[in-house]
Amino acid sequence: MGSVCPAQRPSAKDNVAWLRLSLGFMDDAILHSDLAVLEAVDGQVTLIEEKIAVLAAEDRHVRLLMTMTGVGYFTAMLVVSEVGDFSRFRGDKEFASWMGLVPSVHQSGEKTRIGGVSGPGNKRLRWALVESAQTAVRHDARLGGMYERVSRRRGAGCAVVAVANEMARIMFFMLVRGEPYWGEDRGLTERKLKGMGKKAFNGLRN
Repeated sequence: MGSVCPAQRPSAKDNVAWLRLSLGFMDDAILHSDLAVLEAVDGQVTLIEEKIAVLAAEDRHVRLLMTMTGVGYFTAMLVVSEVGDFSRFRGDKEFASWMGLVPSVHQSGEKTRIGGVSGPGNKRLRWALVESAQTAVRHDARLGGMYERVSRRRGAGCAVVAVANEMARIMFFMLVRGEPYWGEDRGLTERKLKGMGKKAFNGLRN
């Protein structure tokens, strides 16, 4: 038996069986206690996810944002909830800046170096958009191409931030114009909506 958990989630069945091997009396008791806590937390996380899905399914802006590659109902709901009245922003650059997705610029003489994001901004949205960008670059040809170009010049960290910034700016126009993502994969959108619908159904029952 290897020394690495076979599954990613700590409370997954494969991990439980793996952990219970070769444990002593007290270690086994502690493990049972810890697993009970993990199972309770997992249950609460699932319940909250389902309740969020109920609210997300009823919001047209959430469904609109979900047409963008890499954006699921949780990220879309987070954007809608955090932003509120998106018409208060003067443009897409201000919108991305408010999310904290404008790279820092350092100048020394005639040299200009563009670094990662820093300073003010909505940290929750910054995290969510960066996570979404990491998914989008693998499934969206245009965003993936942008990532590769920036990565060659500035490195992977700056590249994913640049893609997240681009996604935020596109989101602004999608919300203002009420238009779906221009590069929408309709099959993917339908699968995301179906998954959200299942969670929302469970959320209404529980």
